[in-house]
Amino acid sequence: MAMNRRNFLGAAGALAAVWRSMPSAATDLDTSALITLAEAAAAMEAGRLTARALTLTYLERIDALDRRGPELRAVLEVNPHALEIAADLDRERRAHGARGPLHGMPLLIKDNVETQDHMLTTAGSLALEGWYAPAYALDRTPSGSSSGSAVAVSAGLCVAAVGSETDGSIVSPASINGIVGLKPTVGLVSRRGVVPISHSQDTAGPLTRSVRDAAILLGAMAGPDAKDPASAAARGHFESDYVRYLNVDGLRGTRLGIARRFFADNAPLNAYFDRCASLLTQAGATLVDPADFPMHGEWVAPELEVLLYEFKADLNAYLARIPPALPVHNLSELIRFNSEQSARELALFDQELLRQADAKGDLNNAEYLNAREICLKATRTNGIDALLAEHRLDAIVTLTSGPAWLIDPVNGDTDTGGCSSPAAIAGYPHITVPTGLYRRLPIGLSFFGAAWSEPTLLRLASGFEHIAQPRPIPQFVATV
Repeated sequence: MAMNRRNFLGAAGALAAVWRSMPSAATDLDTSALITLAEAAAAMEAGRLTARALTLTYLERIDALDRRGPELRAVLEVNPHALEIAADLDRERRAHGARGPLHGMPLLIKDNVETQDHMLTTAGSLALEGWYAPAYALDRTPSGSSSGSAVAVSAGLCVAAVGSETDGSIVSPASINGIVGLKPTVGLVSRRGVVPISHSQDTAGPLTRSVRDAAILLGAMAGPDAKDPASAAARGHFESDYVRYLNVDGLRGTRLGIARRFFADNAPLNAYFDRCASLLTQAGATLVDPADFPMHGEWVAPELEVLLYEFKADLNAYLARIPPALPVHNLSELIRFNSEQSARELALFDQELLRQADAKGDLNNAEYLNAREICLKATRTNGIDALLAEHRLDAIVTLTSGPAWLIDPVNGDTDTGGCSSPAAIAGYPHITVPTGLYRRLPIGLSFFGAAWSEPTLLRLASGFEHIAQPRPIPQFVATV
């Protein structure tokens, strides 16, 4: 079903934190909430499950785990008509059959995605309150910014969710919350109606409990959009059925490059990565180890310049659509609003990046053009494309992130590392799959490759999923 249907349960906010397997209070809840999208579709098709029953299960679970109990605070809002919509879809299925694999599925979406119903799209900002689109440890970070979406999938608050990524915002929270996250090639999924950061890097993508579910959801999301300029480059690459590429023996006969430098200074994580690499070999893959980026890390400063310029241009264009009654219509007004509402908006952080972006010029500025050129050289021509060609690789593999770090509102993040930048900056696809637990916390394994290589990455990811440790059911413990 289309993403603008009201059958999404709600908007998954980028708020608080979780991981792991359920303790006694959560275990008493209906475990049918942990059903995969594919299993739910099969059960509905066989008449063993209705959309209304599954929706009710998730609403009860949201109340028990998100509003009460461990108070995950992953869900900002639920559709008040969710049960009515689900019942309507059940009647439609009985009368005419299913529209597709997402018929009647209760999904969550990140709060920067517009929907054609009376639900807010705030991107976490009080400045957009009232904006409706036209038409496995509680003291550790869930990462972000698709944290609410990832937490909700991991905790069984929905059957699947939609997140968005500029650099790491799908794959990092997926890794840290022990689920599958797929960042598509930029242009494969329309960005229209998504609050922007960067037109060269932004994309929406699936967050799910299995690779199969990611393939199903991607097939429903992918498609052309004349109002998204990036969509034109994807012509000939859109598919509605990515499930056909899944293969439990999908690693056999492949060549994979092992990118070591992302975690080179962390001996324990490297030892864990060695065990993951050994599984790949056992499954029939040939490894090129190491296969590191010639310009590793040289994208960091230029990427920030690109994002500052594009954020100003893209956000101003988006906010220009906002109704006159709302308080912000450009970045300068947003900065002023935040300052006036500092007690609520800036209690834990400042808005220095917004100020830096607002000071930038337009997209014809030489500083922006030079930075973008360096980014593409480091991540495409002398990056992913070069590595794939030089070593005849099917994909590049590394750990997605380190384990979740402790939340520290005084000193801020102590990031444990990640590999998201090359694929994000290049605009290329990236999928992460759970590896199991590292010191009782989840970590994902990343596969990324050339533009439009989603079929290959899904095949590799399904092969790894088949041999990796089963995804642990989350437990909401206070600490580890």
